[in-house]
Amino acid sequence: MHPPKITTFDVPARTNVDSKGQERPVEEYRIAPFGLYMSRAMVSRPSAHWMQSWLLPDLGICVTDWWWNPGHERDQDFYLDICEISRDGERWLLTDHYLDIVVQQHRGAQVIDVDEFVAAIGLDLLDAVTAEAAMHRTHRAVAGLAAHGHDLDAWLGELGITLDWKQRT
Repeated sequence: MHPPKITTFDVPARTNVDSKGQERPVEEYRIAPFGLYMSRAMVSRPSAHWMQSWLLPDLGICVTDWWWNPGHERDQDFYLDICEISRDGERWLLTDHYLDIVVQQHRGAQVIDVDEFVAAIGLDLLDAVTAEAAMHRTHRAVAGLAAHGHDLDAWLGELGITLDWKQRT
C-alpha cells in the first residue's frame, strides 16, 4: 500500500509532475475562478494518448477526460479523483485520497478503489478527519450526479462551474 499520491501542476514551468517525480510537459494550462485546467500528451501509457483534467479545489475533485488508444477504450466518459487541492503560488498540488468515481454520462456513476481507501485508513495513511472529508466529497459528487441524471455538466453548471475541454483530434 502506498501513501497518498501527490501530483504537482506547475503552471509557469508548463509541467506536470506525478507522485513518482516524473515530469511531463503540458500543452495548456488555464486558470478559471473555480479551478485549473490542464491538457497534455500521454507518453508512457500504452492505453491512452492524451489526458485533460480540471482541478476543482472547492469540491475536492479532479475531473479527467482520457483519450484512449484503439483497442483500449473504456466505458467511461469522465474519471473523478477524490482529493485535496492546494496552491503554492503558481504551483497547484493534488493529494489523492484513494477514492475515485467513474462517470458514464447520462447512465451512471460508480465509486471505485474503496478497498484502497479502507486499507489506507487501516494503515494510518489517512487520518480520520481526512478520510471523513474524502467520504463527504464522494457522497456530494455521487448525489449531485444522480440528481442531474448522471450529467456532469448539469451538476457542475448548477454550482456555477462550466468545464471547457479541448476538442478531440
